[in-house]
Amino acid sequence: MKFTPKHINRFLLYKLPSAWVSGIRLKSISDKSAEVMARHRWINQNPFRSMYFAVLAMGAELSTGILVMKKIQNSGKNISMLVTGVQGEFYKKARGKIRFVCEQGDLIDAQIDKTVQTGNGVHFDLVSKAYDEQNDEVCRFVFRWSVKLKS
Repeated sequence: MKFTPKHINRFLLYKLPSAWVSGIRLKSISDKSAEVMARHRWINQNPFRSMYFAVLAMGAELSTGILVMKKIQNSGKNISMLVTGVQGEFYKKARGKIRFVCEQGDLIDAQIDKTVQTGNGVHFDLVSKAYDEQNDEVCRFVFRWSVKLKS
């Protein structure tokens, strides 16, 4: 798989259609970070006229998970990945364009190296912070990921 926004957004359409319909799109990805965007619209709102928390969770999860996927592919190893936990904190209503940022590529590299070297599964936490157009943090999610070398 190519890890460009164009290819990943097409992947969303076919493999995660609820995220695609909700307006979640990958904007950028590098070895260090990933940025995902979503715009508050009718299709993804809650009764309080802000973005529904499940849409926020999908955007945040994609910003962490796409980095894990990229690092696994770069490793050349057959590694499984799974979310084993999630926590979220909400600070203000999510309106307008919301961007989700995960900047922990180095941590993912270390954890993938660890599972390759030991053959054991490892668990690690990745943080995704969501910002509105005023650059105020609207929410923060912590996803616990598990990676394991497949036998």
